[in-house]
Amino acid sequence: MSETTTSPRLGKKFHEALAYAAELHRTQTRKASEVPYVGHLLSVAGLVIEADGTETEAIAALLHDAAEDQGGEATLAEIDSRFGPEVAGIVEECSDTVITPKPPWRERKENYIAHLNTVSDSTIRVSMADKLDNARAILRDLRRYGDAVWERFNTSNPHDHLWYYQSLLEVYRRRSDSWIVDELAAVVEALADKIGPPPAATV
Repeated sequence: MSETTTSPRLGKKFHEALAYAAELHRTQTRKASEVPYVGHLLSVAGLVIEADGTETEAIAALLHDAAEDQGGEATLAEIDSRFGPEVAGIVEECSDTVITPKPPWRERKENYIAHLNTVSDSTIRVSMADKLDNARAILRDLRRYGDAVWERFNTSNPHDHLWYYQSLLEVYRRRSDSWIVDELAAVVEALADKIGPPPAATV
């Protein structure tokens, strides 16, 4: 059941960001699917809102991939102009790169993990929500389609992805006591069970 409030947490700027994000990512789909990418953005924003995030954080959640995927520094400057420097700062800190072409996968991920130790608490909340939704999607599709899922990514080695999420968890556990951390830990554990141990090294 829902309740009503005379002081809604989400105002006109959030609704403006919804329309902006939907238009910005209008032609983008999730990896190897026809699912509109905006579904991911809505899921991340929903998680941030459920985790008691602010309107600023919810807007940043909607726009967290905008600079990385849709225009780099120019898009980041537009976000700053339209939604303010705090939103733009979170979006920038959530991006593992705004450079095209992107650096190699492992380098980007190692830099992002190290970078998370220095970002704001707001960025941590948005980042956790993003990674939880991504990890859920991987697990869901792994159960449905099997190992073909890994061919979607820049690295097709499932243990690379497991390393990444386990490394993220280490940082999130130090930075936050949110229920999102527990949710992500459960998904990562399920992924580890599904993936299994790495193959034994040959001599």
